[in-house]
Amino acid sequence: METLTVLGAGLMGHSIALTAAWSGLEVTLQGVDEADLERAGKGIRQKLDMLQENGLVGEEEAGNVLLRIHTAIGVEEAVQGASFVIEAIPEQLELKIEFFRMLDRLCGPDVILASNTSGLSPTAIASQMQHPQRMVVTHFWNPAHLIPLVEVVRGEHTGDQAVGRALEFLRMMKKRPIEVKKDILGSVGNRIQYAILREAQYILEQGVASMEDIDAAVTYSLGRRLPVTGPFMTADMGGLDVFHSISSYLFPDLSKADVSFAQMRELVEHGRLGAKSGSGFYAWDERTLAEMNRLRERELIHFLKRDREEHRE
Repeated sequence: METLTVLGAGLMGHSIALTAAWSGLEVTLQGVDEADLERAGKGIRQKLDMLQENGLVGEEEAGNVLLRIHTAIGVEEAVQGASFVIEAIPEQLELKIEFFRMLDRLCGPDVILASNTSGLSPTAIASQMQHPQRMVVTHFWNPAHLIPLVEVVRGEHTGDQAVGRALEFLRMMKKRPIEVKKDILGSVGNRIQYAILREAQYILEQGVASMEDIDAAVTYSLGRRLPVTGPFMTADMGGLDVFHSISSYLFPDLSKADVSFAQMRELVEHGRLGAKSGSGFYAWDERTLAEMNRLRERELIHFLKRDREEHRE
């Protein structure tokens, strides 16, 4: 049984700690100070309340989940006795390189050192480690306690043992891990997500459809089908002859842009960053954001309940 420490108590860090504790594991969550850990504790309790409201945990179980989450401020204190460490600090490459160099020194060579980075190279992150074979990416998707996927990404020097232990540990956490066999920008999920976003921006800029209708085209078609069939299974079910024929004439007409389109660049330049700033492609206020979060959580909980029913069968 692995002993887990999560370094970083922000949104992803405390959600990963909650996920581990919810699956029955003891976990140490490290924050930079007491205020940081207090914010994390509040976030964990809010998420547990939501899980209770939707019948995913009972009151007694929620209390036990909280008891399984231990806290620490110092990194050295937090990693003592850990066999598996997940880093969830800000997405800055130089910061992560130095952080993993420090962890490599603090932790015995059998301890797996994992990063939750969503896009940085594990090879680069491990570049100053003495034992880079035990470094691997475990990319949880936000919200980490509701989305099953975790991408396990190899660096150039990552060993088979590190990958195997990560996959096994994540399955114990009731996640659905996949192995990304090469150190490639964006891994799998983000490459597909941004391919959709690039084409959506292109269609908008060409004046083909409104922003709202482009979103609706995904929500009410692909979004309804993809939870059951991914792209390869969808192609098989539709007929590879049909998909081959469409690909042959459609691929040349798809966007090949290598930067964001003008409208997104202009929004960013004017500080319109989306929900975090009150406006982006859409206008956002607290009520709108709360409602969209509620709707998203409702759908994710629906699928999570289905997954757990299938697991019990």
